[in-house]
Amino acid sequence: MSRPTRFEHNRFLGDKRSQVVYDLDAADLDAARVDALVAAQTYQTFGPDRLAEARNRGYKLWKGHSDRDPK
Repeated sequence: MSRPTRFEHNRFLGDKRSQVVYDLDAADLDAARVDALVAAQTYQTFGPDRLAEARNRGYKLWKGHSDRDPK
């Protein structure tokens, strides 16, 4: 999946409603899921753009991603 234009410099995008973070570089991420999140305007980016920072803010990696721990 290519990253949405607005998030071309971000790897992780969080959903404020469910406290789930998506890895935009993951091959198993459905583009429709990200499109719906952007349309609802309930997204969160992280600085620094790392999974550890998302977890620090209470987000969990989407369970649909394969069993791996991106850094």
